[in-house]
Amino acid sequence: MKHAGAMCMAVLIIIAGFVSANAQETTYPLKVLPPEHKTMVDPQTGAELTFLTTDPAEDHNLYFHERSWLADSSMVLFVSNRSDGGLMGYLAETGELVQLATPKGGLEGATAARNRNSVFAMRRQEVVELALTVDISSDPANDPSKVTAEERVICAIPENELVSTSLNESCDGTLLSIGVGSSGQTASQGPGILIIDLRTGEVRELCRIPSPPGYGGHVQFSRTNPNLLSFAGRVNRLMVVDVREGRPRAVYKEVKDELVTHECWWVNDQLTFCGGLHPKPTEDSHVKVLNVATGEVRIIGAGSWWPNATPEQISKRNWWHAAGDEQGRWVAADNWHGDIVLFDGNTTRMRHLTFGHRTYGGGIHPHVGWDRRGKQVVFASHMLGNVDVCVATIPDDWQNDLGDD
Repeated sequence: MKHAGAMCMAVLIIIAGFVSANAQETTYPLKVLPPEHKTMVDPQTGAELTFLTTDPAEDHNLYFHERSWLADSSMVLFVSNRSDGGLMGYLAETGELVQLATPKGGLEGATAARNRNSVFAMRRQEVVELALTVDISSDPANDPSKVTAEERVICAIPENELVSTSLNESCDGTLLSIGVGSSGQTASQGPGILIIDLRTGEVRELCRIPSPPGYGGHVQFSRTNPNLLSFAGRVNRLMVVDVREGRPRAVYKEVKDELVTHECWWVNDQLTFCGGLHPKPTEDSHVKVLNVATGEVRIIGAGSWWPNATPEQISKRNWWHAAGDEQGRWVAADNWHGDIVLFDGNTTRMRHLTFGHRTYGGGIHPHVGWDRRGKQVVFASHMLGNVDVCVATIPDDWQNDLGDD
């Protein structure tokens, strides 16, 4: 592979016309819908499951490396294809649903702000922030709760830049990132990554990744280092850029036919990812943790491999998406059968949290993600017959128990 510095062009160039320091703000009420949630207990594990949605429409959680919970945990964000859907929220206190749409159109590519009750999202080429105020009703069946949005247009991405990822916020709350032209799509100057100053609305071109090879999206800031951002490379998957320099570098060098997939920042400049050395369709896939600073990799959640296993059998004992909580205690992982497990961040011991949220061979993957407090995970579930958003609560006695199950 060419030197990483050659992969970037026009580093940190200010793109003319992107500044929106005097962005217009406006305030409006959001539509609040009745609750439709359902609660049950997983019969095999005892974990409480709350299906936030039960509508026949397709409802699914945000991608696993985005923030789904507002900063105060009052609302969980998700996406729905129902007629009054799009970007939506679930009010944790009442179960009511909120449609997060603006007078000028719906929202996509969303993530919750790290330290305030705001949502960052795309409205076509505009980057907007909705600061949310929630007034919970004491009688939601007769008098729905009220949710108000104060909108700020942060900036606009030029029409010739094809947005291809969700927004993602830096851990110090100063920057947003957005990918343009990945996955074979086009951008004005080839695939690349832009970063946005949240205070001024200034947009900078961080880097371009020439196509081929291009890149596969998954643009995300470190959860603990405001200067580090990662993306999915096409030669080596785990690529990191320092926003002060703009030069992508491979932080993990793959060997031929090695599976490396679905990376996600955790604590202490660590990336979790899934992978192994046996090729598809009977691949082994461990949950691994990479220390970006030292290059050290350890297996925190072991997968399995054995001769003559079928793809369906092997996928039951291996992991496809993994994400760690913000406290550093747990890493959650899912498989192709919709089973969700937890690995203890200190001991690596595994806990089965819930089973059977996907049928092997079809349907949306769970894409398991975390709340803000390390107590709940959110994922897409087929258990009730439709694609619904489900939250599993970790039993209290697990948090201090070092034994396995």
